Parts: sequence; C-alpha cells; structure tokens
Amino acid sequence: MLKPPRNGIIILKNEAPAKGDEVNIYDFDKTIYRDDSTVDFYRYCLRHNKKTLLALPRTALYGLKYLTGFCDKTAFKQAFFSFLKYLDDTPSMVESFWKVHADKIKECYRKRRRPDDIIISASPEFLLRPACKDEVLIASRVDPSSGVFSGKNCFGPEKVIRLRELYPDCRPEEFYSDSLSDTPLAEIAREAYIVQGDRLIPWAEYAKNN
Repeated sequence: MLKPPRNGIIILKNEAPAKGDEVNIYDFDKTIYRDDSTVDFYRYCLRHNKKTLLALPRTALYGLKYLTGFCDKTAFKQAFFSFLKYLDDTPSMVESFWKVHADKIKECYRKRRRPDDIIISASPEFLLRPACKDEVLIASRVDPSSGVFSGKNCFGPEKVIRLRELYPDCRPEEFYSDSLSDTPLAEIAREAYIVQGDRLIPWAEYAKNN
C-alpha cells in the first residue's frame, strides 16, 4: 500500500501548489489507475460507436512508421487519436466512460490523495480531467474533436518540461510511476517509487534490477 503523507499540511481544495512547495507527483496510467486509460477509452468507444474502426488503417500506417523510425511518438499518437473525429459527442462519451471506470482509481491512492497533488500523464487532458478534478493535471493536449495534438506528447523528458513551465522551482517530495520512462521526473524528486499494483519499490532498487 502507498504510505501516508509525511506531513499534515491542509491545503484548500483546488489550490495549486506554489513554486517550490513539497508536493507529490504521480503518473496516472497503471500508477493510480489500474490499467491504461487511453486503451480502455478506445475500447469503450469501439463498443459504442463502430465508426471509430475507420481510423484503424491510419493508425496501422503510423504505427509502422513509428516502429521503423519514420515518425515520432507524437505523430503516431495523433494518428491513433484520429478515431475521435468519428465520435458524435466526445465529452458525453468521456463522461459515460468514467461512470463505469471510476472504480479503477486505486483505493490506496484515494486514501492518500491531496488537493495539491500533481498528476502528469501522456494520456489526453480531456480524458483525465473528470478523474482529476481536484489535482493539478498536466497531460497531453489533444483536441477532443479531431485528435490533433497541441505540442508534444507528454512523455519522458517532456513531463519535466511541462512541469517547469508551471512551477519552475518545484522539487517533488515524492514521485510515483509504473515505468522507467519517467526517470527524468524521478531524478528531480527527493524520493521516487515504482508502482506495481499496490506495491512500492524504491526507484533505484528497481532500476538496478531492470
């Protein structure tokens, strides 16, 4: 289980952390959410709107380009999210999605969440916002109607860049993620942990063995 916060500081709801505050930062998918929210949302859309299948050829083409080094991750993800243009009402689909997937937010996070938490994720902001109403959310900027990205996919080093844009002096007290791809964030945190289910592994220990 995730350990409780070290201090008892109470911060007003929806109050963003000031520069330099000792905040906790979390990845979202497979860290506080049990699976990959983007994959779950895509499957949900497929079940409720078969027209989204029309985006598969483009996704497959860009998947091949990405794997062979002919496009970057942002271009591939943008091609993947082109399925959004086949939805009649993306906000309504997102709302109904969370009605049946909200229970995938881990109970261990629900118990320790603080309103000054920062969630940083590669998943789209429009998708995660309903699940992160109280936390500061930094995520990929994706147009919910077209799937077009505004800026880079919020992944790896880009997460630190986005954090510094908002809080130049912020040094996380604790950082949690399921993936070593988030090492750039782990390196600026005082403590960092790999999350596997509800289990925590010190970052350095996990990185040494993987």
